[in-house]
Amino acid sequence: MTIADTFAAEFREEAGRTRRFLERFEDEKADWTPHDRSMSLGRLAAHVVESPDWCSTILETADFDFATANYRPPTWNTRAELLENHERISGEFLERLAGRSDEHLSGSWRMLMNGEVLEERTRENAIRNYILSHLVHHRGQLSVYYRLLGIAVPGPYGPSADDRND
Repeated sequence: MTIADTFAAEFREEAGRTRRFLERFEDEKADWTPHDRSMSLGRLAAHVVESPDWCSTILETADFDFATANYRPPTWNTRAELLENHERISGEFLERLAGRSDEHLSGSWRMLMNGEVLEERTRENAIRNYILSHLVHHRGQLSVYYRLLGIAVPGPYGPSADDRND
């Protein structure tokens, strides 16, 4: 099994888990935030959805410079928009990853700020860290938001307290 195949299998599972969270998103609570320094519920959910889209940068460039990036955060604030974009971006992630050689994924990739190297790692490690682990981290934050808002939290790796009928 190649590195790309391993990532694809793991991502398919995580994408399914993420979908369960997005299915419980409540549109009317999109602007809610737990703290003035926190993202809103809608922004956090959109960030969870958009994260796999970064794979094109990792796979198709040698580096990424925050200072010159033309990044605009998405403004998806409804369950329908989140689910639609989750399906699209998940499919694109798998398409971009398909057929990538272990040699390519073992190649170097850098994160920069104004040309200064912040981090240098392999593409494999960048995908693991900036996409897969990042997705799981922010989905965990989303579960806390849901709990605080009284939205039933789905169990990502087995049943949650909300999934059980105690």
